[in-house]
Amino acid sequence: MHSINQLQTIINKAIADTKYTEQPAELYEPISYLMQLGGKRMRPVLVLVATELFDGDINKAIDAAIGIELFHNFTLMHDDIMDKAPLRRGKPTVHAKWNESAAILSGDVMFVEAYKLMIRVDDSILRKVLDIFSDTASGVCQGQQEDMNFEQRGDVSISEYIEMIRKKTAVLLAGSMQIGALIGGAGKEQSELLYTFGENLGLAFQLQDDILDVYGDPEKFGKQVGGDIISNKKTFMLIKALELAKGEIAEELNYWINLDSFDAEAKVSTVSLIYNKLKVKVLAETEMMRYAEKALTALDKINAPSSNKELLSAFAKQLLIREQ
Repeated sequence: MHSINQLQTIINKAIADTKYTEQPAELYEPISYLMQLGGKRMRPVLVLVATELFDGDINKAIDAAIGIELFHNFTLMHDDIMDKAPLRRGKPTVHAKWNESAAILSGDVMFVEAYKLMIRVDDSILRKVLDIFSDTASGVCQGQQEDMNFEQRGDVSISEYIEMIRKKTAVLLAGSMQIGALIGGAGKEQSELLYTFGENLGLAFQLQDDILDVYGDPEKFGKQVGGDIISNKKTFMLIKALELAKGEIAEELNYWINLDSFDAEAKVSTVSLIYNKLKVKVLAETEMMRYAEKALTALDKINAPSSNKELLSAFAKQLLIREQ
């Protein structure tokens, strides 16, 4: 099997070599711009890893992998509009560089281009692949809407939150791996086990993201630490804190949540101390490891060469040991 770094290089070259219609430039230039901003390429890499897991030819999976990455970046482009985000990976977002209308329309074309790449898989698996991709795309949109709905609610439960991140984050990892498995020649049972692996890995990954948003090193995390606290984003950390807080701690937490005007550094510091008192970091880490273990249990059941599974296991552990 190729190493993860080798697969990232293959994906980056394929993205660089992908050409879009030149006119109108305002429609297609934003796509090239966003796709060239980089990133870990985790989802398309997982397509290729899953293909090779069953000794398949990754050349047959490149188009589907790029299709997955196009879809992922389409969601980022539209998320940035909804969040009014000025930057993406340190560069101006598409709607900031062009305008919102251009970003919306370019995003729509990215979705179409993703499907055009996805239908290049072998005819024998085309219907299955398109079913998975369509269900995945719907799930991501449902998760995004639920996440926005949570902003208006103060009674979100942990189970609701887990279901939301399953749709918004985990199903794309899972779908990527299941599509790769089918391209690699895996049967229904084996591809479903890989879907289970990817889904639980995605849940663990998002829970770790919640933890790092509060406790991460901003230089290593790559995002503003405390951003979720500042915006009152419903994460595992906040939901669990609201559930556990009593008396003066509950009053203080609700005071900061309901403040319209505040010093961001003071809010992050105070709410972080509340999290420490309630030990929500430990609870989040326990939940994260529970899903990580479920992912690795599913991987153990897959009928593939041990050496191939070891690469995937190492990749999963690498994702979940991001430095704090």
